[in-house]
Amino acid sequence: MSKSKKIFLAFAIVFLALLLYASYDISRRTTFPGSKPQLKERIQDRFLKRDSLPQDSLKATQR
Repeated sequence: MSKSKKIFLAFAIVFLALLLYASYDISRRTTFPGSKPQLKERIQDRFLKRDSLPQDSLKATQR
């Protein structure tokens, strides 16, 4: 094997090792999308909380 082929092979191995390390690191830091509730449900739970009264109190007094 010639010297240029050995250098190319060494760079290819280093590149693949760095690529595998980066993909492993990214996969550890992210979560599977199916493990979270859907966006609509998360918004309702956080921002659209219902009042404690079942009906509007002003509507009942306007009769």
